[in-house]
Amino acid sequence: MMIMDSKYHVKDPSGIFTPALLFYKEIIRHNIRRMIERAGGPARLRPHCKTHKTREIVQMQLDAGVTKHKCATIAEAEMLAGLGVPDALLAYPFVGPNCQRLARLVQKYAKTTISALADHEVGIRQLSEAVAPTGRRVPILLDIDVGQHRTGIAPDEAAVALYEKIAKAPGLVPGGLHIYDGHNHQEAFADRRAAVRTFLDQVMTLRDTLAKKGLSVPKLVLGGTPTFPVYAELAGSDLELSPGTCVLNDHGYGSKFTDLNDLQPAALLLTRVISRPTPMRVTFDLGYKAVASDPPAGKRLVLLDFPNYEPVIHNEEHFVVECSEAARFQPGDIAYALPTHICPTSALHKQVYVVENRRVAAMWDIVARDRVLTV
Repeated sequence: MMIMDSKYHVKDPSGIFTPALLFYKEIIRHNIRRMIERAGGPARLRPHCKTHKTREIVQMQLDAGVTKHKCATIAEAEMLAGLGVPDALLAYPFVGPNCQRLARLVQKYAKTTISALADHEVGIRQLSEAVAPTGRRVPILLDIDVGQHRTGIAPDEAAVALYEKIAKAPGLVPGGLHIYDGHNHQEAFADRRAAVRTFLDQVMTLRDTLAKKGLSVPKLVLGGTPTFPVYAELAGSDLELSPGTCVLNDHGYGSKFTDLNDLQPAALLLTRVISRPTPMRVTFDLGYKAVASDPPAGKRLVLLDFPNYEPVIHNEEHFVVECSEAARFQPGDIAYALPTHICPTSALHKQVYVVENRRVAAMWDIVARDRVLTV
């Protein structure tokens, strides 16, 4: 049984509709502080907003001195720009009509430097065709594939040629290199560090090669949450660290990476018992429309302060467990759960209950869960 710290208990949950997502504001503030401290200052931090998708947390980061932010969708970028974020990186390669959307976004929010990724000449050409007529110039970072093989290009001669195409494309300017190693989930910190070292020299050689050709490489945006502490060890004013999950934290990372356990869970799910269908079963209103279906069933959440149980059914609106102490629970009883993957869980909720001093103090909209805001 995983024991829940008393600071997470809401004093009066009677007005909370379940299933509900709870954000704990003071813990979020703590996590932001620790992220900045680990990065070595706010100037080296570019946190990813995909985890929370809220204006309020972005504002908390701005208030803490974090001026550079990262996102994955045009809606997330518009949320950032609408708050006056000075620098927003769309860490995604754009093609098709989304290139025109990006051009409109850049025109609408002229005070924010909005950049994006590319990893293929087709994307570079389409971005250039969309942006050039606006008279604006958009920084484009070359997305480097260091082993995940999801997007990007290997750090070799072809990458040099592609970066040169960015430099020559009307409406675009070279923005640097983007390196995301989402495949590096080794539990031991030393193993994660060793994994990064297998490709880091190639990335730095690419940077130096580009510079010798007279091409500007203003920054390297590095990693996510698991390798955040690895990159934090590196020196260099051009290095930016881009963790996301650790602002809220979750069971998936919190249970795996002990070197990150100074970052506390800041998001829980509140659920109620809705049925006792058999003497050994308890059913909660916590289906996979309220908690991400990533990872597979049985591993999506952990019930807190709940006796040893076995998940047996997880449907759209139901979470059913078997438990030898099931008789202790009645319909209406409340339970708290720690999600395994908070990023897609946040996107399932239109609003979150914000808890301060163990009471619900506000409601925040998960604004960027939508694919389109105005652009």
